[in-house]
Amino acid sequence: MTPMTHEQAVVRLHRTIPAPPERVYRAWLEPELLRRWLTPGLEVTRVEVDERIGGHYRIWQGGADGEAGGFECELLELVPAQRIVFRWGFVGPERLAGPAYDSLLTITLREEQNGTTALTLVHERLGDLYAAMPYVAENVGPGWEMVLGRLAAII
Repeated sequence: MTPMTHEQAVVRLHRTIPAPPERVYRAWLEPELLRRWLTPGLEVTRVEVDERIGGHYRIWQGGADGEAGGFECELLELVPAQRIVFRWGFVGPERLAGPAYDSLLTITLREEQNGTTALTLVHERLGDLYAAMPYVAENVGPGWEMVLGRLAAII
């Protein structure tokens, strides 16, 4: 199989969330809410959010056999109730000492007339992750589908 290029490695999803944009926006930034919906299948052992442009966004995951890795991210853009852009890094148990597979995640929120939120998720620049761990990269889309369903359910 030929590795994906950065341009080809994109996940685009649209979901209606039964809550106003302000609540959906906060669900992406509140550590206790993130624990409930963002990482299905693994225990969230720690969440850190430094809510400012340039701030860190870290999620540690653990499995039955110990630390499983998670996400080392940076907040690139914050527009309350409208948009969040992340440098999204996939990392293993070594966290910063091991490799990080950086990508770009953009969440766009638009209020619908009935008080719900139209959420658009675009996760791009996944080529490096695909080259290193194709199985993980191939599951980014299905993973986001699952967690957005959980977000809709808890909010």
